[in-house]
Amino acid sequence: MTINLSSNVEHLIKALAIASSIEKNMNEANPKNNSVSKPHTDNSTTQADLQLQLVELQMNMSHLELTVERLDDVITRQDKHIQTLQRQLQFIYKQVESQDEEGGVAPFDVIADRPPHY
Repeated sequence: MTINLSSNVEHLIKALAIASSIEKNMNEANPKNNSVSKPHTDNSTTQADLQLQLVELQMNMSHLELTVERLDDVITRQDKHIQTLQRQLQFIYKQVESQDEEGGVAPFDVIADRPPHY
């Protein structure tokens, strides 16, 4: 399974930009310091547009959460595999050390141990 992290980062950046845009538009539509509210004259950002942006943001967040869960599973599997490999390597080292003590492993000499066809 291949996970495209650069694509996920792009989705996150886009989601943050959308969230910032929504917050800016909401602040413009609902000024805090005015007692009389002014009508919102910017027709490019309607309530429906804000709703669509919010839905897209939620979809992106869901996608990123799923990606994080998948990455967590991969990391967990890799950690277990690494631990297994470490145990196997320790076992092999112990076997080699015990053979060295018994004299079972001779030192390797490149010249003396050349195959006959050289």
